[in-house]
Amino acid sequence: MTWDVLNIIGTLAFAISGAIIAMKEDYDFFGVQVLGFTTAFGGGTIRNLLIGIPIENVWSQGDLFITVFLINGILFIIPSHWFTYWNKWGILFDAIGLAAFAIQGSMSAVQFDAPLSAVVVAATLTGAGGGIVRDVFAGRKPMIFREEIYALWAALGGLLIGLGYIQNSLLIAGLFIAIVLLRMLSVHYQWKLPRRTLT
Repeated sequence: MTWDVLNIIGTLAFAISGAIIAMKEDYDFFGVQVLGFTTAFGGGTIRNLLIGIPIENVWSQGDLFITVFLINGILFIIPSHWFTYWNKWGILFDAIGLAAFAIQGSMSAVQFDAPLSAVVVAATLTGAGGGIVRDVFAGRKPMIFREEIYALWAALGGLLIGLGYIQNSLLIAGLFIAIVLLRMLSVHYQWKLPRRTLT
């Protein structure tokens, strides 16, 4: 049940993120749907390929497909001035998707008895993979390479789950809240990883 809840939360949060970025880039209705779907399901698809989960499992989420299609359609027709709130709340949706999918991805890897390294990578790619696909399709440099600390929080969450420190619903909820808060604090305080430029 926890896995399903995280999957729904992450999928819907990233679908909203993808659809709104598509509209910011002046995509048509089809483009909005494509970007919403690839953002919502891209990370899970990459994870499945990585840890050997049958790729056709992605297509078993019929109800979620319909829900994402409806949400993308609603976002496409609502008044434009509603999106003035996106700059304030958009990062929150992205942080929620990151946290939900990072935890869900690492739990999936643990269920398949994957080694610790694979659990961490699964958490990172499930959490950030949809955003990477979204940014590439939108012609942007992926957020994880240019913005405040992002994928690191997903990797740390996967590390805690892979090491066996997070094993019940209460701790999972706490980890979810922690990842969301850390991502939001990263944005607020502009925490960045060290970088180097060659000239």
